[in-house]
Amino acid sequence: MNRPLVLLLITGLAFGCNFPLGKLAVAAGVNPALWAAIICLGAGLAVGVAARLFETSGEVSGLYRYAATSSIISNVIPLALTFAAIPHIGSGLTAILVATSPVTTAILSMGLRIRPPSPLGVLGIAVGLAGAVTIIVARHAGFAAEESRWLLLAALIPVFLGAGNVYRTAAWPQGAGPMRLGAIVNLAAVPPLLALAWMLGGLELAPLAAIPAIVVGQVVAATVMYLTFFRLQAVGGPTYLSQIGYVAAAVGVAVGLSFLGEHYPPLVWVGIAVVAAGIGLTTLAQARAVKLA
Repeated sequence: MNRPLVLLLITGLAFGCNFPLGKLAVAAGVNPALWAAIICLGAGLAVGVAARLFETSGEVSGLYRYAATSSIISNVIPLALTFAAIPHIGSGLTAILVATSPVTTAILSMGLRIRPPSPLGVLGIAVGLAGAVTIIVARHAGFAAEESRWLLLAALIPVFLGAGNVYRTAAWPQGAGPMRLGAIVNLAAVPPLLALAWMLGGLELAPLAAIPAIVVGQVVAATVMYLTFFRLQAVGGPTYLSQIGYVAAAVGVAVGLSFLGEHYPPLVWVGIAVVAAGIGLTTLAQARAVKLA
């Protein structure tokens, strides 16, 4: 599948499920870093099986160095921050902060000249950012001091996501298939996440056993995401890929409202509409770039 918009929507929808499912898991007493490790382990094994069945890939130089670096920047740090912040600022707002990663991605890709966005793409990113900022301001006009500290910590998530988006394109190992990369990057993240979980409270498995449906749902969502994630990276480039955060923000807000009892003022929905307009502009820019290539 080489259609960037379809890949973007599939990846973003699956990614957006992480936030409400993560909130439920942490509320059930699961260590956030352990939950992140479960995601990476389940997705890594499932995508690895798919790679064996459907992808041809020979010997690849630098694969393990790539996997280790990418897993720390893109998986370990952002996932740990995400699931630590969700209980304090909500799944919807955490998803919205993730949605700002296209800005950091665009800045880095332009500065390093790694598949930088076109002017129309930059406009789309700016429009999407305006929508995300609108949602944040509308949702949290009266933040308490404790929540503000968690908000500042969660603001680091898009920084690491942006760096990871650019690194994966710049350092993509020649000859490596997208599913194989998805599998090995996820599996490489498991040991450091388990070590972090042990340092932050232990590897207690009883809470996991109490929420089997949520565990299965999270592994399925992560597997679907990583089956398309690296393909989207190859087809769309780092900046277009980063917009899965915009899609995930809408999913996180919608699920938080529908199932988790979170409430949002009307201006939040205006912000979501603006985010959608930003995605439309960048998709148009991507289509023009493909025609000119």
